Amino acid sequence: MLIKEIRDALGAELLSGEDLLDVEVHTACGSDMMSDVLAFVKDQAVLITGLLNQQTIRTAAMMDMVCVVFVRGKVPGTDIIEAARENGIAVLSTDHRMFTACGLLYQAGLDGGCL
Repeated sequence: MLIKEIRDALGAELLSGEDLLDVEVHTACGSDMMSDVLAFVKDQAVLITGLLNQQTIRTAAMMDMVCVVFVRGKVPGTDIIEAARENGIAVLSTDHRMFTACGLLYQAGLDGGCL
């Protein structure tokens, strides 16, 4: 799935990463707890979260993720968007709740990467 397809599937707004729209991703995870992302996530390219702070981008960068989707209509500040740009991470915002966003992406073919 391409990042632009994630944007379209979620009716999301692209906040940064225009140059990343054609990047292909195969897996995603949804969490508001960055400690869980660090402990349990392996090889996921997309982070779906409602946690709106710098730690989200730092965690995504540490885990080599290429896209962060903020749910529940949350829109990050310019500091978070700039940090994402510096780390080559696309940032999307959708009005969907996390459960719905994960379901829509799974239905569209994005995998969780777990058994």
